[in-house]
Amino acid sequence: MCKSAKKPRSARDIIGYTLPRLHMTKNWYVDFFAYDPTIDGLKRKKYMLDRYPKKERKHLASVLINNLTQQLMAGWNPFINNDKARSYTQWQTIVNRYTDYVNVSASKGLLKSKTATDYLSRLSGLLAYLDESKASIKYVYQFNKTLVVDFLDYIVFDKERSAKTRNNYRTWLSTFCTWLVDRQYITANFIEEIKTMKEEEKYRDNMKHEDLNKLKEYTQEKKPAFYLACMMEYYTFIRPEELRHIRIGYISIKDQCITIPAEVSKNRKEQPVALNDKLLKVMIDQGVFSHPSSDYLFGKDLTPGAEPLAVNRIRQEWARVRKALKFSHTYQFYSLKDSGIRDLANAEGIVVARDQARHTDISVTNKYLKSAKVANEATKHFKGEL
Repeated sequence: MCKSAKKPRSARDIIGYTLPRLHMTKNWYVDFFAYDPTIDGLKRKKYMLDRYPKKERKHLASVLINNLTQQLMAGWNPFINNDKARSYTQWQTIVNRYTDYVNVSASKGLLKSKTATDYLSRLSGLLAYLDESKASIKYVYQFNKTLVVDFLDYIVFDKERSAKTRNNYRTWLSTFCTWLVDRQYITANFIEEIKTMKEEEKYRDNMKHEDLNKLKEYTQEKKPAFYLACMMEYYTFIRPEELRHIRIGYISIKDQCITIPAEVSKNRKEQPVALNDKLLKVMIDQGVFSHPSSDYLFGKDLTPGAEPLAVNRIRQEWARVRKALKFSHTYQFYSLKDSGIRDLANAEGIVVARDQARHTDISVTNKYLKSAKVANEATKHFKGEL
């Protein structure tokens, strides 16, 4: 026996309300509370009766209360246009329905198995980002262009994925949004407004030495915690996504290194990373090692703490600094790693840079040195610029 299909949730299913009441104080009015999704709570709705003759107010109030009660019980809400009621479907419900749709489509041969696996893998990546970034998304209408642009930036700049990977996510997101539009959960496919990234396009540049010095002077004075984050990227080449998960206990002063655990490392292998003399001194000067070993090196306010740094915080802080120093938009936080590899390779050799960058093949390291802006004489004596 086939199970009956579940009916889609109506506006009434997600809306709470109180019954209308008459108030006879200095002013006569009927009021009630109904759910307003913009505040995620109940909001008051009020109908004033003072303009009517006093002897007619009770009768008018009775009629009004009866009509309002019937409308509320039928699913009406003064704060929601019923034509858009589906846009207030809970996000988790959307995720469940889309997952079921992909799986059923694959089982019926409407989607290739490989395509279905790819779709669900990308959905998983999106959900992981929402969880890590603590994005507040309860209803499907909150899934918007701003959120998606942040997610795509995260793919490229925080996860160090290629422009091609970012574009593949964009393609899937467009397919997902079309699915949402077809079912009237959203009104338009806003992904079409988001440009693809040219896969051969250079979206970040190595930093000039004079700019590294400007960054040092500015952050040392105004943002010392972020100065340490910049030094970590420049000297250790630890990826921003890994940097968020480094705990103080991973750092050895005696061995002058950081051990990146397998669960933190991008390639899921435990690996040691050397600490530069200057970097270790700044850590000591900033009192890093006075904190518990279980604390994150960069807590939620960029100083050591029990809670890890928010997923986009480094990039957001970098954008503020870049704007203050009037740097080119091609200077990304990851440019510090590029510049550090360049400078270390020129000073100590490409093999040393390869090992510090944890590259498995020297050809990978070589890609960082092919820029026309590779430094030469200025980096022969590697004391660093940060």
